[in-house]
Amino acid sequence: MALDHALLVSLLEKPSSGYELGRRFERSIGYFWHATHQQIYRVLARMEEAGWISAEVQTGETAPDRRLFSVSTTGRAELSRWMAEPTDPEGIRDTLMVKLRGSAFANPAHLIPELEHHRAAHANRLTCYRVIETRDFSGTLDRQRALQYQVLKSGIRFEQGWLEWCEEALVLLHSFKQ
Repeated sequence: MALDHALLVSLLEKPSSGYELGRRFERSIGYFWHATHQQIYRVLARMEEAGWISAEVQTGETAPDRRLFSVSTTGRAELSRWMAEPTDPEGIRDTLMVKLRGSAFANPAHLIPELEHHRAAHANRLTCYRVIETRDFSGTLDRQRALQYQVLKSGIRFEQGWLEWCEEALVLLHSFKQ
């Protein structure tokens, strides 16, 4: 997936300035597709040049002027084209997995602190997802919210799987300490 398409989706959900988009991105799609603010601004410029988005300048009385981006007809067509493209499942690139395999040739117990760190990080992310779930997805959902919730549920299940795996791996590593 290109960052361009993630930004198009986000802008279709709500036209935004680059700053607002970066902040919203961190709290939503950013959980699934990471991008820095600089990357977002570069891609916005490229998408504007390609005609996928347009910007309206809003003059600020007490704040600086800002450019509010929205998706053009050309941008919607590009998103539709991209969504119709077949995608292969993404592969996993995880340094921890290489370290775990490599621990067969060293002391596997040395990975316990790192696995505990990963377990804590995944538990924190799961807690964050649960807060979002409770806050944003109770009651009847329209199509947009139902699809957003489906993405969140994928994240919840991913984190639950990681936590389960971490517990299993920690039991194994602790068994090598004895």
